[in-house]
Amino acid sequence: MAGPRRPDPLSELGLNVVAEKGVGGQVFLREQKHLAQVPVLVPDAQVVHTPAVRSVLRTVAHAAAVGAVVCLYGDAGQGKTVALQYALSQLPHPARVRRVHVGVHPTVPELRRVLADALELGRRLPRGAGEADLMLVNALRQPRVLVLDEAQRLPGPALEFLRGLWDHPDTDTALVLAGAGSERALRRVPALASRVLTWELVPRLSPREVATVMAAFHPLWEDVSEDDVVWVDEHVGHGNFRTWAKLTSHLTAELYGRSRAVVDRRMLERACARLMGPL
Repeated sequence: MAGPRRPDPLSELGLNVVAEKGVGGQVFLREQKHLAQVPVLVPDAQVVHTPAVRSVLRTVAHAAAVGAVVCLYGDAGQGKTVALQYALSQLPHPARVRRVHVGVHPTVPELRRVLADALELGRRLPRGAGEADLMLVNALRQPRVLVLDEAQRLPGPALEFLRGLWDHPDTDTALVLAGAGSERALRRVPALASRVLTWELVPRLSPREVATVMAAFHPLWEDVSEDDVVWVDEHVGHGNFRTWAKLTSHLTAELYGRSRAVVDRRMLERACARLMGPL
């Protein structure tokens, strides 16, 4: 007999967005509800619904709906964490999300401890591994979404332990593993890799996307010439969203308190020099 059907997060997201036509006919969507709590370096920044962000949004919703394992990967600074936190904030039951903060190469007992903290078990785990694991299984009987960012830090035994928890017949858990290099870490544990429903790559912004995306990301880019944006991307940005966010932070600081200030090439050169550091 089939159990109760899960609610479908894909139909419950209720996004309130406006479309902005980009080059090549691409459509970027800018979130208007301001519900997402994402790490940004500057005020007035927006979560921009690039194709990559929309894909992460659907992947996370799908995983939550069916209790799947997904891997979110891509080079450092491509916007994985922002996209992931935004997608998690849009789930219909955000209280079920548990972020698991892991150190570098944790042992299985250390992973048990941080899982217990994330699940707010509220007391010390039993000393015996079997009893401790049973406590975790009991906590995961109701639907949860376990999120481990920087999953590339996890060694094989820790990943295998997560697989065992996810595989347990009494748990009802979606597992989101994210980080630069996380796909390589998972591939080293074939039993877990074979259970991944979606391998989600967050790529760098293409040169054709940058101007439209940055204008949607922060208003200071709206009046910057396309030639200047191209120059910045070729010299410093390279389609890396974190680099562009840091550059926006520098420019915002320089413009603070000025009236009718214009972002020109000289200002861009100064901000880029701050990012490049010593040569």
